[in-house]
Order: sequence, then C-alpha cells, then structure tokens
Amino acid sequence: MRMVRLSQQQGVPVITIDQEVIVGFDRRRLEELLTHKASAKPRLGAAVSDALSRLQVEGAYVGRVKAGSPAERADLRVGDIIVELHGQTVQNAADMERIASSLSPGEHVRIVYVRQGQILQGEVSV
Repeated sequence: MRMVRLSQQQGVPVITIDQEVIVGFDRRRLEELLTHKASAKPRLGAAVSDALSRLQVEGAYVGRVKAGSPAERADLRVGDIIVELHGQTVQNAADMERIASSLSPGEHVRIVYVRQGQILQGEVSV
C-alpha cells in the first residue's frame, strides 16, 4: 500500500507457477496449482493459438515448442498447424486445450499436423 501512495501507481499482481501465469488473486487457480492438481496433468509442451486468425485455416497454430517436451519428441515445430489430437479433430486452440486436459499421464497420443501444406503425424506419450 505504501508504494501505491508514494508512486500513485496501482498494479495487478502476477504470479508464475510451473509456467502457468496467474493474474490477480485467483484463489481457486492458485490452490489448484499449489496442490499439484494442475502439474499432475500431462502437458504437450506447445504454445498454440487459433490458426484461423493467422492463416485462415482451421487448427491450432504452434507458436512455441518447449525443449524436451512431448511436442518436441513428436517433431512439432513452430508454424505447424495441429488438426487432430488423440483421434479428435482440432479446429482451434480451445479444442487443443479441451482434448489435452482429458489425457492421462503416460497416455500414448497421435498428433496429426500440417507443415508447409504436407500432412504429417507423430506419436508420443504424454
């Protein structure tokens, strides 16, 4: 409070836990992360966005691949467009999140993606 009085600036706290960014005091999300519920979920290790907004095609556009992640082991690269995950169609980033959140640790997953117009696939355990 003293810093606000001195600087006349207010800010929103930002906390990072296991590469999850929490803005403000989202108590439910903080408790979930701190009790390892979220970290027990398998992670693909790829940051995705809607391909439709970038390239006018449906799918999840890969913007980043974490080193050593299942995404890297499946040979995903920046610029790829994921169109199917675990036998389910991926039309956007929300589909990716929904499908990935239903996976269990150690589950074997097939990823179908488009790279430079060519349809490719990879398989990996998450």
